[in-house]
Amino acid sequence: MEECKLLVIWHSRTGGSRALAEAAAAGAAGASLVAADDVTPDRLLKAGGYLFVGPENLAALSGAMKEMFDRCYYPCLGRIEGRPYATIICAGSDGENAQRQLDRIATGWRLRRVADPVIVNTAAQTPEAILAPKTIPANRLAEARNLGAALAEGLAAGIF
Repeated sequence: MEECKLLVIWHSRTGGSRALAEAAAAGAAGASLVAADDVTPDRLLKAGGYLFVGPENLAALSGAMKEMFDRCYYPCLGRIEGRPYATIICAGSDGENAQRQLDRIATGWRLRRVADPVIVNTAAQTPEAILAPKTIPANRLAEARNLGAALAEGLAAGIF
């Protein structure tokens, strides 16, 4: 497996987080876009930095994202300190708890946050809206693309 600079890790049930992750990867030259289910400790070890993109489900980080961290946490512990990371959370209301949960995991790994958290609120509040496929507004996709570009450029320039 060849080394990549930025690893964009995502999980999505209804398409919102996937669209944001794809936009971020499109802005980040040389980034690898990998679904949370396919992330291995080896992939994490070979990356120079990380962008975690996932939904908040029931006021927590989605199960698939949490499973990725559970599976990879100890094999990577003590081996990725200081690497940069950023986050995008797609939520139906606030997303803050998923963001806090992810930051606590990143703190355990001793990763270094290099961009403010991005939380995209879809305002999905009914069962039908929550389960429906999500369409992310163009300005939020552009924000994700710009975040991906900034992370990739920072890694390439050695800033991070």
